[in-house]
Amino acid sequence: MFSFRTGLAVIMSLFVTSQALSEPAVLQNGGDTFIAAEAVNETLNTSGDTFVSARTANARGVARGDLHVAGFDVSIDAETTEDLYGAGFTVIIRGKTSEDLTVAGFTVRSDPSAEIGGNARMFGRSVTIESPVKGALTVTAQDVVLNAPVGGDTHIVAKSISFGPDAVVGGTLTYRTDTEMAVPDRVAPAERVVFEEFTYGDAWDEWEELRKEMPIFPTFASVFFGFLISLLFYMVLGMLMLGFMPKRLETLRTGIADAPGRSMLLGVVGLSMLFGMVPITGLTIVGLPFVPIVILAIIVVWVFGYALGAYSIAMRVWSAFGGPDDPGSVARLLMFAAAITLIAMLHFIPFVGWVANYTLVLLGVGAMTKAIFSRLLGNPGLAFDVDMKPIDD
Repeated sequence: MFSFRTGLAVIMSLFVTSQALSEPAVLQNGGDTFIAAEAVNETLNTSGDTFVSARTANARGVARGDLHVAGFDVSIDAETTEDLYGAGFTVIIRGKTSEDLTVAGFTVRSDPSAEIGGNARMFGRSVTIESPVKGALTVTAQDVVLNAPVGGDTHIVAKSISFGPDAVVGGTLTYRTDTEMAVPDRVAPAERVVFEEFTYGDAWDEWEELRKEMPIFPTFASVFFGFLISLLFYMVLGMLMLGFMPKRLETLRTGIADAPGRSMLLGVVGLSMLFGMVPITGLTIVGLPFVPIVILAIIVVWVFGYALGAYSIAMRVWSAFGGPDDPGSVARLLMFAAAITLIAMLHFIPFVGWVANYTLVLLGVGAMTKAIFSRLLGNPGLAFDVDMKPIDD
């Protein structure tokens, strides 16, 4: 269940990033609690699994199940009685985790006030471990700082590794870097230290070996399984959109139906602006670290545009066949699933499939571009002539 739950947390993060909810939206289902907003600063008191997603997420209190937190700036002060999962650009762990910890981000840090009762897995560009880990520790990063006791085995893959005064490894310390380093005896004695040389060339060779071992057949089963995963992803995305933003979703869909040509034109404008941000951000030099974020934004907007375009076409076909103007959420999801299925089949038609899918992306991105422009520019109200009479559009 880890992969599905983590995927759901990421979906919520993308949803919040694109829609920028001003007030926290809370959903409870099957004992799970979902919290999403532009900024979340919550004191938790949940009994089941908890999902928190926001641009700035700060979780406090107690989570009596698995806790998943995703966002741009993530701070987790909450006590987690089971497993903790975190993802973001900056992730700071300050609370107690009774079981395992898994976090990923550009900058990841566990505070001395934190405590990890099980295994810890930490991934990022810069990872600092200052909280005690009772189980095993696995770290992959460019720069790693270990300044805490680890009860079990420790495996570190990094370009540079530093050990603080409080670093102690109770098990075997295995580290992989491009050059061997001197590990202090206070961290681990020489007989419990294993060095494995690691270079980017080795990583590429390992990937090539893995690729050669990948099964080629059955091709149909692989394609069908991939389709099911994609369909599940879009269905979860559709449920979140219908649950958290039904009115805004209907406004976007209506905008596409009323002026599809304008939506496509605005889609070209929106995508051009996003793609243009990549070289412009890089040219500033100081903005180079943010280029991956811009690329991620392009992917997010592309996915949401595709989903919105498919949903709009499905509703338009539904209306054309005499369906009610306001079907229930279940009917909307079924139509959305049918549209995704039919569009996926178009992929097998050369050229036509690409044109159809790209058209859907332009329609959806155009609707979102219009909504963003309207929000930024505001409503200027009625225009008047010199005699103070309203001018018709």
